Formats: sequence, C-alpha cells, structure tokens
Amino acid sequence: MTIRAVVWDVDDTLFDYTTADREGMRAHLAVEGLLAGYDSPEQALLQWREITDRQWARYAAGECSFQDQRRDRVRVFLDTELTDAECDAWFQRYIGHYEAAWSLFPDVLPALEALSASHRHAVLSNSSLTVQEHKLRTLGLLDRFEVVLCAAELGVSKPEAGAFLAVCEALRLPPHEVAYVGDHPEIDGRGAAEAGLLSVWIDRGTGSAQAAGEAVCRRISTLAELPALVRADTRFGAPSTFG
Repeated sequence: MTIRAVVWDVDDTLFDYTTADREGMRAHLAVEGLLAGYDSPEQALLQWREITDRQWARYAAGECSFQDQRRDRVRVFLDTELTDAECDAWFQRYIGHYEAAWSLFPDVLPALEALSASHRHAVLSNSSLTVQEHKLRTLGLLDRFEVVLCAAELGVSKPEAGAFLAVCEALRLPPHEVAYVGDHPEIDGRGAAEAGLLSVWIDRGTGSAQAAGEAVCRRISTLAELPALVRADTRFGAPSTFG
C-alpha cells in the first residue's frame, strides 16, 4: 500500500527540544540566582527534567490543563506557593532563554525536501497549537505542513488512537496510507501502529527506556533513512516491486 502522507511529531523529532530546554533552563536559573542552591547546574537541570516529565504525564493523562502543568512545574521546582500570575511570569522568563536556544536537527530539512514533491505533510503533537505553531513558524517550517493538530485543542493525546485518527481524518486519508514519525517508541511508535499507521521511530540515541512499542515500529537512526522507507513500504513488510 502506498504511503501518501507523513505526519510528524515536533519535539525531539524535528526540533531539538532536549538541548533547548537544558540550555535555556541553565541560563534562566543563572539569571534568577537559583543555581547556588544546588551542588551543580546538572543537579538542578535533572530535577527540572524529572518534574517536567511527571507534570507532563499528568497533562497527557487528562488530569490537568496545558497551562496548569506549566504552573505546577514551577511550583514544585521552587517548592513555593505562587499565584497563577507569578508562575506564568517565571515561566515566561524561562521561555525567553529557551527560545534563544531553539534549533532544528540537521537531518530535518534534507528529509523534508526529499519528500516535498511526493508526500503530503502534517504535524500531530501532544502540546498546544499556540506553542507549536509559534515554534514551527520561528524555525521556518510552518508552511511545509498542511495540517497542524495538537492535543490541547483535540482533547485527546498520543498514544490514544483518536489522536492519530484525527490527523488522518484531517488529511482525508485512511490510516494505512499515512506514516507517523516520532521519537518516543511508546507514545509515538506504539500509538501510531495500533491506530493503523506506518509507525516510524526516530531513535536519536537519547536513552529512551526499552519499550514494547519498539516491536511495532520501523526504527531509523537518522531522517536520511526516511524517504526510502516510506517510498518502499507496502504494509506487508517488503519493498514494493511495482514501479
């Protein structure tokens, strides 16, 4: 079966979120005078990362709103009772440093160019539309995607099948004609496969834990491998021989 569209995750797939978050928070904590309370900057950054992961999991499970998970990250990290406005102001100061560190992975533009004439492109993210459209616009990618969908507006997040089916519906394509590319073998990989899409896991070597989703993904280590994969896929595990 021919793959007609590629749907992309954003953070740590197209955009180097991990580096931007780390460098942005390092700069933010230095300016805020908060590094003195830790043995090292790395200890502070690890604590921020762990808090972020826990609060994001609550958001993904529908336990809080996108904005509330941001505020709770600040409150837990600072271990201080803050108003919503105080949390928002602190987070916005961090955002300034974070955005200064934004960059694409070097394999992104070549892969998009290689597939620009042959495949349609869309985005499905567990973030919010406001955040991701701003990010894609700033990075010069927004016009490359005909559809951008995010969990905050959809009301359903990956790995739920409904999120993947929503983007297929927006493209007016059946799932078996759509590939999904993401960096997380469970949230992206297993979710896409169970929804009927061609599931492609971009393994950027960030140390993701072994997960059941790996068994149902096509694993690639660089997006340079993607064009050949989606052009050859027949959904039966063998390359197409029909020109």
